[in-house]
Amino acid sequence: MIASTAVVVALGVGTSVVLTRVSAGSSVAAPQGPAPADTTVVVKANLADQRAISGKLGYGSETTLAGRKQGTITELPNGGAVVECGGTVYKVDAKPVPLFCGSIPLYRPVGPGMDKGPDVKMVEENLKKFGYGSGLGTPDEKFTAATEAAIKKWQKALGLDQNGTINPGDVIITAGPFRISTVTAQLGGQGAGDLLKYTGVNRGVVVQLKSDQRDLAKVGAKVMVVAGGKSVAGTITRIEEAPPDSNPMPGSSSDTKFNVSITVDDPSKITADDGTSVDVSFTASNHENVLAVPVGALVALAEGGYAVELADTHKFVKVELGLFSGGKVEVSGPDVREGMRVVTTS
Repeated sequence: MIASTAVVVALGVGTSVVLTRVSAGSSVAAPQGPAPADTTVVVKANLADQRAISGKLGYGSETTLAGRKQGTITELPNGGAVVECGGTVYKVDAKPVPLFCGSIPLYRPVGPGMDKGPDVKMVEENLKKFGYGSGLGTPDEKFTAATEAAIKKWQKALGLDQNGTINPGDVIITAGPFRISTVTAQLGGQGAGDLLKYTGVNRGVVVQLKSDQRDLAKVGAKVMVVAGGKSVAGTITRIEEAPPDSNPMPGSSSDTKFNVSITVDDPSKITADDGTSVDVSFTASNHENVLAVPVGALVALAEGGYAVELADTHKFVKVELGLFSGGKVEVSGPDVREGMRVVTTS
């Protein structure tokens, strides 16, 4: 809310009009004598419309991970563990099912006699990263004898059957390393089915937006996170539709909501506990290279609208208002120019 103070300005002999000086500060006792007015200049600035929305500190939104390996689960990971590319996710029939990192799932067996394809390249990239691709050269989409040899070396190291073929259920594939948030499978259960829920490995923030707030968030956009009195920049990494509330409150809105995952650029600056509420500032709009003054330089006119008071002549110049941001306001008008010195209260 904009606070204000009434002032009387003489327009001519026997004539005066009450104007209102806009101020963002609190009222103070009247000075004992006249004091020089504070002044400022009209400047060009970049202003941003910021919208603060509450979120939760943690590791981002959860994703369900399913296994495809037929057999009996004989080993499961612990919640909170981080699985790196090449590490074992779980075991079926006492055999490890490791993690490959890539952008596509295995949709067929990768082995001798197959047609070339992107799945071959992904397998070669992983084997080379794990140290089994000395004879592969540059990973490509063609399955060769070198590919088969690399697979057999990897299988031998893991205690798997050395058949030179990787079937779709033999590995788990995600985009990168992950942190296990919840284990949903049980020992003795079937290896093909939901196993666990996972998040990213770095601490971040999840904000839930209403449908009418969805346009505030774009993947890759920067935001500001305030947690425990500390501010740190963040980046929006994921936006997904939130699952419907299984136990909605009577009369609550059924509008679609969206979970926005945000990574913190410098996690060391955030020391608050997981689950702590934080404020996230989204940029709704940017106005670049516009004329701006402190909010305290505005004078509300009795007849409506706003003006600024020239510091040298004390004349009032009417202005049109634009974006408010960080104690400044965008101003425009035919008689407003950069460098103009005006009276202000702040």
